[in-house]
Amino acid sequence: MVAFHFPPAAGSSGIQRTLRFAQYLPALGWEPTVLSVHPRAHERTSTDLMGDIAPGMTVVRSLALDAARHLSIGGRYPSFLGRPDRWQSWRLGGLIDGLALLRRSRFDALWSTYPIATAHQIAAALQRRCGLPWIADFRDPMAQDGYPEDPRTWRSFQRIEQATLERATRSVFTTPGAARHYRERYPSIPDERIAVIENGYDENTFAAAEAEGGQRTSLEPGRTTLLHSGIVYPSERDPTQLLEALAILKANALITPDNFCLRFRASAHNGLIENLARSAGVTELIRLLPPIPYREALQEMLQADALLVMQASNCNAQIPAKVYEYLRARRPILALTDPAGDTAQVLRNAGVAAVASLASAPAIADLIKHFMASARSPDWVASADAAQRASRQARTVELARLLDLASAELAL
Repeated sequence: MVAFHFPPAAGSSGIQRTLRFAQYLPALGWEPTVLSVHPRAHERTSTDLMGDIAPGMTVVRSLALDAARHLSIGGRYPSFLGRPDRWQSWRLGGLIDGLALLRRSRFDALWSTYPIATAHQIAAALQRRCGLPWIADFRDPMAQDGYPEDPRTWRSFQRIEQATLERATRSVFTTPGAARHYRERYPSIPDERIAVIENGYDENTFAAAEAEGGQRTSLEPGRTTLLHSGIVYPSERDPTQLLEALAILKANALITPDNFCLRFRASAHNGLIENLARSAGVTELIRLLPPIPYREALQEMLQADALLVMQASNCNAQIPAKVYEYLRARRPILALTDPAGDTAQVLRNAGVAAVASLASAPAIADLIKHFMASARSPDWVASADAAQRASRQARTVELARLLDLASAELAL
């Protein structure tokens, strides 16, 4: 399993995807070996998930440097060191360690995961040498319209993407929209070689968070508290209209600092949100909070009056990984997204039908107003059945089936 995001890395939902696959595959007949990077390559680290790595699991951490932190002079580094990503130095270290693993152990399949493109490059090089089935996991689409912005980086993404789709035994995407897009982009790839395994939540971690959290208490006593947990991307999750919606509600005396609070946990863009809130005149209605350990973040979700989803229409083929944790938290969900996108569809399938466009302050204001008037309605909360289907254990069963199929095809 070639994966950049793995404990002790912190700050990426991709850590959960790889960690839980590795944790639950053994019960399904697959023993994982993880090829990752030395912890120095990560911008942030935390030990809170290290205990979830199964005892005895082989984890090889290859030499890798972050060009922005380790190879820059005066805050700048040559652009070629950042193509396809800032950790391209991992390619050599990962290949050396991967070949050593292949020499001393018998493997039945390879798996690699993007959005660190170098992971697919390492897996492709190993696959050329060993001929094993290769499952290429795309947590996000690669070469998109306008992303990456740098044309040379975009071309490197496109080359890696095409080579991966053409060579991998299966290419796996996390949303139906992304899979559909890639079937259209590469019509020569047989449909059965493109699959969907959505993200999910870990039931064991949630159960532990519930047990440790004790009796549910309000995050902000006396206030209706909305929580957005995770990164607020300036384009993909632009909070401008959300904060303007708060200004509308404030002007109509529907919310005040005494009865309402919007919490942003670990936004990674506090400065942006603070400036927008100041411009909208709603600074006193929000709280900007730092990252906390994963289990504590789950406990916070379990205590919120409502959980906020933000996803712009330029990401209609993507679903924030946090959505699946929101489903399991069984708290009301306020969806600020395009009704035509995959995020809205997964919430509708879970029984949460009310959606407001992230681009419309009046629509967002109406949604919040409606919630505050009917917060106890079950229509805001995902069904128990939908939450169960979204567990990491269930997603791992899907991966094991793909691995079984791929290895059986090779045997033929």
